[in-house]
Amino acid sequence: MKIGFIGMGNMAQAIAAGFIYSDKIDGTDVYAYAPHQDKLKSNAAKIGFVPAPTLKALVTSVDLVIIACKPYQIEDVLDEIGQDLKGKALVSIAAGWVHETYVKILGEDVRIQCIMPNTPAMVGEGVLLFERENSLKEEERNEIIDLFGSLGLVEELPTELMNIGGAITGCGPAFMDMIMEAYADAAVKYGIPRTLAYKFVSQTMLGSAKLQLQSGSHPGVLKDAVCSPKGSTIRGVEALERSGMRASCMDAIDSVMEFMNNR
Repeated sequence: MKIGFIGMGNMAQAIAAGFIYSDKIDGTDVYAYAPHQDKLKSNAAKIGFVPAPTLKALVTSVDLVIIACKPYQIEDVLDEIGQDLKGKALVSIAAGWVHETYVKILGEDVRIQCIMPNTPAMVGEGVLLFERENSLKEEERNEIIDLFGSLGLVEELPTELMNIGGAITGCGPAFMDMIMEAYADAAVKYGIPRTLAYKFVSQTMLGSAKLQLQSGSHPGVLKDAVCSPKGSTIRGVEALERSGMRASCMDAIDSVMEFMNNR
């Protein structure tokens, strides 16, 4: 299968790199087009994909097209290449775009699957949310699920839950990064070198997440296991509760959802 990315921003780079580095697909079978050709060629040299000179050249060279440009650019892109997409499979990773939206523009001649990915896909630890409604052939969809499965956890959601799923998994890495940065700053404040601080905090977050995933335990149970009576951890938990940490996390998602629902 030859794959073509329309757009090569951070998310597309993460996915392309994940595909190539996992050995699921050879770099010579991964193409990409972006209007800034110098930057595209630089990323191609770094990641190992093939840069395409035009949109049309990209679409005619591949079997599967991945829409990875900004959501506001998609209609113009489809106006330019809509006829060339006929008979092809299209995967969209654009926030806010769902199967029905594409069908209204492209009709039934293009097989469509919308996915919400996140940047940890670059290291094989992503979350890839597949919209349940799609028009791929069964064998084709299984192949695409297997391909994206090399980037992390693949889950299917109904259309009405794609926005909230994307808010949690797509925006979540930025929120996790802020938490890591804050705890690392605290470590530096008390004398730990910055490089070690990031390493300690990141590994602690990774380990805590892996423990929850593998054990299936409620996060509250895992938290309680660390909190000894009259101990240090429960004092930190109390401080976080006083600061409104839980409400702040929920407020962040509320802000994302308000933006998504109003655009």
